[in-house]
Amino acid sequence: MIGTSTLLRSVTALLALLSHTNAAPTSYASIVNDQDYTTDGGRSSAVCKREVAFDFNGDKVRAVNLGGWLVLEPWITPSIFEEWSTSRTVVDEYTYTKTLGKSEASSRLRSHWNTFITQEDFNAIAQAGLNHVRIPIGYWAVAPLDGDPYVQGQLDFMDKAVNWARGAGLKVMIDLHGAPGSQNGFDNSGKYGSVEWQQGNTVSQTLTAIENLANRYKGATDVVTSIELLNEPLGSSLDLGGVQEFYSNGYGRVKAASSDFAVVIHDAFQDFSTYWTGFGNDYADLMLDTHQYQIFSPEQVGRSPSEHVSAACGLGPQLAGTNKWTIVGEWTGAQTDCAKWLNGLGKGARYDGTFEGTSKTGSCEGKYTGTVAGLSADDKKNIRSYIEAQLDAYEQRTGWVFWTWKTESAPEWHMKDLIDQGLFPQPLNSRQYPGQCG
Repeated sequence: MIGTSTLLRSVTALLALLSHTNAAPTSYASIVNDQDYTTDGGRSSAVCKREVAFDFNGDKVRAVNLGGWLVLEPWITPSIFEEWSTSRTVVDEYTYTKTLGKSEASSRLRSHWNTFITQEDFNAIAQAGLNHVRIPIGYWAVAPLDGDPYVQGQLDFMDKAVNWARGAGLKVMIDLHGAPGSQNGFDNSGKYGSVEWQQGNTVSQTLTAIENLANRYKGATDVVTSIELLNEPLGSSLDLGGVQEFYSNGYGRVKAASSDFAVVIHDAFQDFSTYWTGFGNDYADLMLDTHQYQIFSPEQVGRSPSEHVSAACGLGPQLAGTNKWTIVGEWTGAQTDCAKWLNGLGKGARYDGTFEGTSKTGSCEGKYTGTVAGLSADDKKNIRSYIEAQLDAYEQRTGWVFWTWKTESAPEWHMKDLIDQGLFPQPLNSRQYPGQCG
């Protein structure tokens, strides 16, 4: 028997499919000479495929996030924010663009977009055995609002990324990382501070951004396998019923653009193994995303290396038991929160007791800033062991997306360097610490 809530969600999604009216932006297909792409990457006057271009049932997502590229995060690229390290008046992309003004901000950001991630990165990601990249982008790039200080131009680089991925044999997951009003108050939402998403027209504005993304890339579904409706909505500060309604409407908008997209929803920091079990079970190609970090509370940073491994392994059976595709869309090799400005520009770390209200667990030497090569022998061993355990656990369901491909100075998070220094398994199924998860 279909429950009332399920029926209402189905009707909501159907209405979104039938009645959405927002004007579509330029499509990706028109950008590439008005031609769609076939599954083999060759151009054709007609789209030949009609299904999601990745077997999420039979294959594992093995991926990395391109964090800090099209959405700024001070801890990933501290050099961009260094001039405000004392005043702390610029702490996110909103205050960055507001302070600099559109002309100067656009010039600086375009330089960053041009250099931080390139075709060579996509080639290296593919050579490492990965099959996807997850690319965060903010609403302001695809559906800017009057009065916002943000600048645009990110979509030019998202277009390039799709082509780079195609050339490297990779797939792309597009992630709406920031919503109007901020869905979580984190600096990575674009605007640090209060959570004002769900107020005023912010939800409908977010749906416009989702629709614009889906319409832009509906001609590139040989590469773009999925669109994530919203990164990390902070469920404890939001109306969760409203989050579910947004997910239903967003699902409808994406599927109206192309049935070839999978649609990804974040768990809103609710128990991924139970809370979402009854949601969207009649929605095709729906994927749940959960983010698993063990560093953002005193209890977590106080764990021993073996306790970190045990906690990661414990997630495996929970993931395996979910009733929909489930990925760990963000995770890290870090067992500390030591990375400079990880907790916000100018803020310290719980691990060494420099974060307000915490006491010291250990030293951040070599981990506040530095290189993977410069980590201690114990840190290297612990990171490798922890990464292996997470790979074993997360592949018990749909797969994983490491955060992040590169940073300027945060060694525990820098996948490219972790690979180069032998701390991230190569090949991916290589194990120095086999059987940690039983």
